[in-house]
Amino acid sequence: MPISRKSRSITFRLITAVLAVELLSSLLVGFLSLGYERHIHFEAFEAMLRGRAYTVMGAVQDAEDSGDNIMLDKADLHLPKEDIYEVYDAEGRRLGRSPNWQGIPVPQDNSRHFLRADVMKHHYRVIVLHGSRIVDPGDPGGGKLRKFVVLYGAPTERVWSAIRGAVEFYALSSILLLAATGPLIAWLLQRGLLPLRQLATMASQVSADSWEFSPPASACSTPELAPLTTALENVLQRLERSFTQQRTFVSDAAHELKTAVAVVKSSLQLLVLRPRTAAEYEAGIDRTLADTERLEDLVVKMLTLARVEQAGAAQEMRPATDLAQCLRESLAELQTVAELRCVRVTTNLSSKQSVPVALTREDCTLLISNLLLNALQHSPPDSAVQAEITLPRESGGTVMFAVEDHGEGIDSAALPHIFERFYRGDPSRARATGGAGLGLAICKAIVERAGGQIVIASRRGEATKVTVQLPLGKNPVANAALASAQS
Repeated sequence: MPISRKSRSITFRLITAVLAVELLSSLLVGFLSLGYERHIHFEAFEAMLRGRAYTVMGAVQDAEDSGDNIMLDKADLHLPKEDIYEVYDAEGRRLGRSPNWQGIPVPQDNSRHFLRADVMKHHYRVIVLHGSRIVDPGDPGGGKLRKFVVLYGAPTERVWSAIRGAVEFYALSSILLLAATGPLIAWLLQRGLLPLRQLATMASQVSADSWEFSPPASACSTPELAPLTTALENVLQRLERSFTQQRTFVSDAAHELKTAVAVVKSSLQLLVLRPRTAAEYEAGIDRTLADTERLEDLVVKMLTLARVEQAGAAQEMRPATDLAQCLRESLAELQTVAELRCVRVTTNLSSKQSVPVALTREDCTLLISNLLLNALQHSPPDSAVQAEITLPRESGGTVMFAVEDHGEGIDSAALPHIFERFYRGDPSRARATGGAGLGLAICKAIVERAGGQIVIASRRGEATKVTVQLPLGKNPVANAALASAQS
């Protein structure tokens, strides 16, 4: 699959994500520092304004006139030249102001303590303080109370300059930190993703001709990569078995077909080698037809095996099939074979018993017929073959189907290979029985596709028993009948 030009590596994405988070964090720090520095600097600035305004308030003195008024004494005021101030009495008379200010209307709202003013294109912050003074407190009446208002302001440029300086410091520090940690983060991510790259390198070396896969120790010891490593090993092992099985199947099939075609060809060549009588031609044609039927049977079994082993077939929804009915039908079809071989076939089924299993009718019949025919072909005369169905003890369980014969048995060395394709424990009997070594392989494929299990227990000279375990099929009527039979 071609890689898109817009695709990016995991390392690139992680580095970009981390740097983006750091950049957003820097912006957030800058924004928070702006609010914090503004709060701190303006608190200090307002405290300074309040202190200077109190200084101006302290300069309000008695006017020493007949009206017992108050006045602003500027003699002892030593204030910055850029600051502005103005003092009014309760009647609105101006007691004094700084020379660089034209004044503003006195606010009537006593709750407002700070105002904004523009003086010569400069922004000022102005504090409003309300004060009072008792004139001639030594008089018999205790003096007269005089109220006044002090407005004091200072330019805010220096405050904002200090705030900008602090924010610039934070921003510059964040940029330097980002520039310093960026390469470090990139190196750490490259180092951290090294086990993943090593794992990818080892996996890329696997091919159809070389299945050797040795995951690196770094990947196996990494908790995040250990499940992936295990999954890759399992997948590759299954693929290797599948490829090996496919190659073996193709090789064995070619060998079997070549042998069968060679037999047919030799029979025909023998007929045309010299003039024959009518009886000889008839015998040769009969022999050729028998070989052709054996070849056709081999091809049919190969096609059947290919069908039941189709990929994804295990996920298909299969209808429930009555195992008991299929067994009864198969016994009826093979009754002639059993009589010709003088073999008795017994079963534990009742005439109306129904056992649904998760198989198609075709697969169920094929499974039972193969197992019964295989048992009949390997049973000596005057022996018996038992076919039994064991019902599950509880709803939702599995059905056990077993076929047992009393023939020559299977050698212990051949038992592990009995389900392999084209395997025959006794090759000399293949032509006599018509077997191609595919019957049990087909049975195993059918059972495993249904989610069941099949096993063979046998010893040389003793009985051979094939046991099949199948899940119950989803047939409400049959399941209800089965439940009532169990109860």
